[in-house]
Amino acid sequence: MDFSDVLNGTEPLPISHAGSEFADLARNLLGDFWNIKDQCRGRKRTDNHTRRDRILRRNQAFAGQLPAMTDAYLTWSLEKSRTDLNGFFDRLRSGDAHLPESESTGQWTINVVDVFCAEKVTVKLLPTDRTIASALVCQGVIPSSPISPAVGITTEALDLYRIVHLRSPHLSVQAFVKSMCDLHGVGFHRYLSHQFSIAFDLYLEIRRTVAAMVAKSLQWDSPDWRLKHACPTCTYVLMDEPKLTFSLLYAMDGNDSLKRVLRRTLDMDDSLGTSCELPMGQQLRSDRYLSRTFVDLFARDSSTAGNKDMNIENSCEGRWKNMDDAKTKKAWGIYDETGIFLAVCRHGFSLLIADMVQSRELAKYPLAVVSKLLDVFGSNLGGGYDIGCQFKTTLDKSSLGPLAHSKHHTCLVGAFHGHAHRRLCQLFSLTTYIKGLGLEDLEMCEWTFSKSNSLASTLRYASIFHRQQAIDSYFEHNNDFEVYANLSDFLYNNYKQALDVLDDGNATLPKLMQDLKVADVSVFERWLEDEKAYLVGLTREPEEETLQMEYWQRLVKCTRKAESARCHALEDYERNLKVVQGLECKLEIAVWWVPEDIEWQRVGRLVANRKYQRALDHLEGLIVARIFELSKMNRAGTALNTYNTIAGTIRPPRSRLKWEEVVEYAFLADFDLLRDTRVDISQRPWASPAARSAMDLHFKMCRAREEIECLNIEVRRLMTYICNEDQYLRECEDQLKDTNPALAYQITIH
Repeated sequence: MDFSDVLNGTEPLPISHAGSEFADLARNLLGDFWNIKDQCRGRKRTDNHTRRDRILRRNQAFAGQLPAMTDAYLTWSLEKSRTDLNGFFDRLRSGDAHLPESESTGQWTINVVDVFCAEKVTVKLLPTDRTIASALVCQGVIPSSPISPAVGITTEALDLYRIVHLRSPHLSVQAFVKSMCDLHGVGFHRYLSHQFSIAFDLYLEIRRTVAAMVAKSLQWDSPDWRLKHACPTCTYVLMDEPKLTFSLLYAMDGNDSLKRVLRRTLDMDDSLGTSCELPMGQQLRSDRYLSRTFVDLFARDSSTAGNKDMNIENSCEGRWKNMDDAKTKKAWGIYDETGIFLAVCRHGFSLLIADMVQSRELAKYPLAVVSKLLDVFGSNLGGGYDIGCQFKTTLDKSSLGPLAHSKHHTCLVGAFHGHAHRRLCQLFSLTTYIKGLGLEDLEMCEWTFSKSNSLASTLRYASIFHRQQAIDSYFEHNNDFEVYANLSDFLYNNYKQALDVLDDGNATLPKLMQDLKVADVSVFERWLEDEKAYLVGLTREPEEETLQMEYWQRLVKCTRKAESARCHALEDYERNLKVVQGLECKLEIAVWWVPEDIEWQRVGRLVANRKYQRALDHLEGLIVARIFELSKMNRAGTALNTYNTIAGTIRPPRSRLKWEEVVEYAFLADFDLLRDTRVDISQRPWASPAARSAMDLHFKMCRAREEIECLNIEVRRLMTYICNEDQYLRECEDQLKDTNPALAYQITIH
């Protein structure tokens, strides 16, 4: 077969289903030459770079060009402010018409994507352009590649997504890119959202660099400057102003909505494998975030409660999920970050954020927050926490204890969560009874989380960097455009609320005092201290009574075992007998008690009283936990029947409760008034509902007066801050207009 005849088609070449006949013919005809060609083909260079390598190299290349791109962005922003042309394509055509060819040093062809259109354009390069990427940024295009960009996104499109996403965090990059594809009339592909995401990250990094330059020019770049000036009404202290009881009131709490799934390899047995996260080579620069290293410094501090002698505030332990150490130590294996721990001031400005890493709400997170705030703000801080009663003990026993004590840090409980704490805890920590607190409820975290939870859907599968970037950007925007913008309304509404409380109290309290025959409001203060002393006395049983009840119960078991020894194992009887003998030594009992003895009957009543109190605890716990759901399940009704049954068997009989009475309690902690079986408290002046209502109204009026005093100071602070900041920014702008007009313009729009 002639090779030339095959090539010109004269002679057909039979082709089988397997193919490669032509290659076989060429190999036979060309001989060694073909073998040399095969060897050369085998030495072709292969690309061993993985996606991990490409991401790192791309981010490193962008980082090297960041100064040039930042300068280009400043130039573009200033030039845009001087023209009436807002769109990129309008500016491009106008620039081409006025730019002489002699000033151009080259050109670059790129696909530019805007909100409503996308075109392939040729961009002219100027002598001042240091790189192709900076040349594109100077004309309002953010490239998606650092070296030879083929696609760029206009700054207007990126800024539109940034603002819309901050206002509606549900909107993801993919949803926005799909919307642009619909406007352009093209189909969506995943690589389009990837290109947009790269350009968006670069755009945000440029903005952060510009913000750092502005802060430096304003001398706002000292350590912790943002935290020290986070809230003008909290931190802008004026000369010769009255001193407040608390220099800063803040609330802190954890939230598990902003979780992030940890990408892992799948082992052969379908178990969770090692992490396969791609290293981004990017790190968020933010002083709002507490680093994991800093938070872990407090991991060694115990998160358990303190000893019994100092633990009167821990009577609420077991009521809250985040008090349960057995639960808080369980890491969620599929998540890396299981949420955030946030601290906000009383006006709603976010102060600090810490990631909760593979754990629930451990003690190290609030300890890290308190450590940072004490270091920055110093003395007389008041911190609200839903488990502030237990956290106080934890803080006292931690390495921060001496510092917190010396700086007079106060642990408080928010008003909403506080009403589910025991009455004794309320008297020590609830906002109503804390002097100097005003009408602040310390529940700012709850309404902050109610808004930030909308971020959850877009962060669940994000990278570490992108998750932190989104959270930090959201809270920065929330501070500037939500909290600060509504700060005057906050002060006005609080002032109005305080005046309403005083008006209602002045009309109601005198009549209540007359009915109770109370001549002076100072009586309410004495009642409060009397109630504290009474409830403190109920925190533990007398030691001798505890031993006697244990002895009685063991005797009962031994008696029953002896009567039915044929039916039960004798070893149980012998074990109880040893315990009885040990208790007899402690109580110095020479002769066994028998049912006819007076001591037997007396201690038997004590045991019945203990059962009564435990039934009361169980009933109260069910009321605290979702009343409506439990009422449907009839569990609360069963507990109420059990309580009433036991209440009728003890001597003297205790009052029976009705379901309507239980759910209408002003405080769930009113159950504590039913606990004492040794002393009749019905005659105590503060135990009646009318007295408690009058006492609470009095303290609420006291807090309202304190709120007005605090607001008078905060209003002056805000007005002074607004005037001083405006004057200072104008002076700094004037100083930079001649030397750096681009940076001066950034101060103008700051």
